[in-house]
Amino acid sequence: MTVPQHFIGLMSGTSLDGVDGVLAQIHPQGQLVVQTHAFTAFDGPFKVELMALNQSGENELHRSALAGNQIARHYAQVVQDLLVTSGLQAQDIAAIGAHGQTVRHRPLEFDGDTSLQRAPVGYTLQLINPSLLAELTGIDVVADFRNRDLAAGGQGAPLVPAFHQGVFGRQGSCVAVLNIGGISNLSVLHPDGSVLGWDCGPGNALMDFWCSTHTGQAFDHNGAWSATGQVTPDLLATLMAEAFLQRTPPKSTGRDLFNPAWLQARLPAETLPAQDVQATLTEFTALACAHDVQRHAPQAQELIVCGGGALNGQLMQRLALHLPGVQVVSSELRGLPPLQVEAAAFAWLAAKTVRRETSSLPSVTGAQGARVLGAMYPR
Repeated sequence: MTVPQHFIGLMSGTSLDGVDGVLAQIHPQGQLVVQTHAFTAFDGPFKVELMALNQSGENELHRSALAGNQIARHYAQVVQDLLVTSGLQAQDIAAIGAHGQTVRHRPLEFDGDTSLQRAPVGYTLQLINPSLLAELTGIDVVADFRNRDLAAGGQGAPLVPAFHQGVFGRQGSCVAVLNIGGISNLSVLHPDGSVLGWDCGPGNALMDFWCSTHTGQAFDHNGAWSATGQVTPDLLATLMAEAFLQRTPPKSTGRDLFNPAWLQARLPAETLPAQDVQATLTEFTALACAHDVQRHAPQAQELIVCGGGALNGQLMQRLALHLPGVQVVSSELRGLPPLQVEAAAFAWLAAKTVRRETSSLPSVTGAQGARVLGAMYPR
């Protein structure tokens, strides 16, 4: 294939707010140009159900299957919106890259057997019915991007660093890219083209939970509520003592770890002002990310921030404060708006799958080698 093709990327992340989609033109050499973006929000009851499915519960197999169908319908609506806005037809799209909704992520756990010299694989679970999505849209669907990397001994996450290198990499300088969704992940793009990447801690997940619980708002707009509070040093120290933060990459995590129960177990017995807890959670998120930049990318002169966290002005200020000498900028200033980056990544990954090109990075996930990711569901 020597001419550009159109791909759609769909992402519903651990923030659980809804589905972002992009329609992009992707050249054979991998260059990507986003042509249009669409978003559809999850309603309150569905968001509550997805949150509940992050934990064991009654009849969860049945509920997960129905949620996968509902995710497919949400995805199909975003596809329709993208086609209408772009003026393209289903037959103009080479494939859809559909990430699905992560509800469990436990790589390299549980099923090993040292007596048989069998390493654990563990599992990662993204809810999506890709067959239904192909049926609803009339477009080939690529889904299940993470399991092939797990099968090869990897974490299955993060998958976006290779895309970050293609979009934000700069010859001759080290660039760090921080995606702040529900969980934060960091990519380090070295001048020689080598790439590292890992999950560095919570992103919006804990802040959104606390804000919703105490204000009724889904998130802390621009960090304004957090800015009214004071950081509580003892609570911050307790949060920063989490063992995951000290682990050496490759590593990945999710709401399996950073969830409301984790937070409640670390709150002090005395009641703190709610806005002070929010300020402390914001500081915790910023500090965990900044420490990883300092530890693993001390030569980076720029930190490009994407995901919903890039829209939180207070969080961006705290990141900049903890990273003196590093220019902290929104991905918008580097050509791709923050809420489009992950969806664009899955359009790019789908193109790799269709072309049978590897897209995983063993330097990021720890897998035994690069693999072609994703499974195809023809229209």
